[in-house]
Amino acid sequence: MEEQQLTERQSLQIITEMIQKAKANYHTSGASAILWGSVVAIAGLVSFAERQWGFSIGFDIWLIVLAAIIPQVFIRIREKRSKRVVGYEEALMDAIWLVYAIGLFALIFYLNIVPGITEKFFAGQGRQLLTKDLATGRLETLHPFVPSAASLLLILYGIPTLITGIGMKFRPMLIGGILCYVYFVISCFTTTPFDYLLNGLAAITNWLIPGLILRHRASKAKPC
Repeated sequence: MEEQQLTERQSLQIITEMIQKAKANYHTSGASAILWGSVVAIAGLVSFAERQWGFSIGFDIWLIVLAAIIPQVFIRIREKRSKRVVGYEEALMDAIWLVYAIGLFALIFYLNIVPGITEKFFAGQGRQLLTKDLATGRLETLHPFVPSAASLLLILYGIPTLITGIGMKFRPMLIGGILCYVYFVISCFTTTPFDYLLNGLAAITNWLIPGLILRHRASKAKPC
């Protein structure tokens, strides 16, 4: 009986030690947040500058957001190899951000495809959208577009950030998510160039700053 109790105590102690080691080894590097915060901030700020001061860098700056998928894959592979334990909460957060990425791709696809398809539908019906200059009476062709498309991106940015901030009790992302919806409300009253400026600011407050905080915490958690 004593031997059995001793074995049970030893087993319980081993389990407790494993849990403590798992907690000690668990940390989030913040690399993904820094990556996406940086590229979206650059894309938003450059888009604002191009429209505000009338110049072009020669290519669509938002392509760097698409290109960021490649380093993101390597980051995820490296993080999975370095982590010994993946908790339920982290798996849930991964799923939320995956769905967010799919939703973001779907929205960007919509913004790029639907206006052109709409114009073709009108043409097939023998119709055309026109605008009239009230001062001169001149008519010009109006190509279909989604008004304030950058505002829609702000709505999507805030969803996973706010969920992460609330669910993981991570105040920087909670604040970032709230600010994102503040930026959205502001964008409803601004022109397109300033909508892109707000996109850049949202990326900084949503991901870049929280990512740098996570990076700092992760570096302190590493064993000397």
